[in-house]
Amino acid sequence: MIHNQPFPNLYLIDLKQRMTGFRKFISAWLYCSDSLTFLVDPGPFNSVEKLIETLKTLNVKRIDYILLTHIHIDHAGGTGRLLEVYPDAIVICHPKGIEHMIDPEKLWQGSLKVLGEIAEGYGEILPVPREAIRYQEEIEAGGQSIRVTETPGHALHHLCYSFREFLFAGEVAGVNYSMAEKIYARPATPPRFKLEISLASLDRAMALAPEIICFGHFGYRKDAMSAMKNARDQLILWTETIGEELVKGDQDLESRIIAVLKTRDPIFANLALADPDIRLREDYFVGNSIRGMLEYVKNKSVAKKI
Repeated sequence: MIHNQPFPNLYLIDLKQRMTGFRKFISAWLYCSDSLTFLVDPGPFNSVEKLIETLKTLNVKRIDYILLTHIHIDHAGGTGRLLEVYPDAIVICHPKGIEHMIDPEKLWQGSLKVLGEIAEGYGEILPVPREAIRYQEEIEAGGQSIRVTETPGHALHHLCYSFREFLFAGEVAGVNYSMAEKIYARPATPPRFKLEISLASLDRAMALAPEIICFGHFGYRKDAMSAMKNARDQLILWTETIGEELVKGDQDLESRIIAVLKTRDPIFANLALADPDIRLREDYFVGNSIRGMLEYVKNKSVAKKI
């Protein structure tokens, strides 16, 4: 499993999956010092053994906290297995997600329904012991502080963690993919998306004024405020574009939306510069983001008519 150390004591671990294009897609973040060790988003079950191997390579003997930005299978599915190796770790999770992590059957069935073969590729979800998981707004450990902020939008149970100059952002600012000279980014807005909630969460994250944003998908940017402003602008632009295309009719709607977005959103258009397998992976997830926004725009239109 590929890992690097972009900052002192902080490691980025690429949770590469067996599926085509699922590389440089899921980030796990490890902070490891003499006084505090925490891991943000251990990722899915099917890559957790490689994650554990990487942790052993880095001589990680203890994890104090496992921080879940949200409980989606690609972020949290491997948590139960990781706890078998690091049983003293405390899992921090949104209150709405705790019961699903203790008894993950409903979460697993929902993942299968929404993601199908991709969920099977990620693997099952092992339960987390009740005594190992909790929610708290502030973590004080090893003489350091981690601030926990609720940021619903991508999911109702979404959290961000601010630590020193870093924001571990999960998917509050969408998906990021850095290439040699360009950056590709898109919103992460699956169904049940609500624009107002997502914008408010981004505003809440920006109010923390981080210098460096650490994404769940993928990597980091040193211009955190610029990255979040771009994410905010994308949410508005994409929603407006989808609304405009929707009134023109349903024929080839999704492909029309994508074509228009490529002309209006240069950062999204940079996907054309990515490797073919990355583009193939993104085809699915772009569609998922659009479908979430479409549902929101349609519901908004119906509400206006009532």
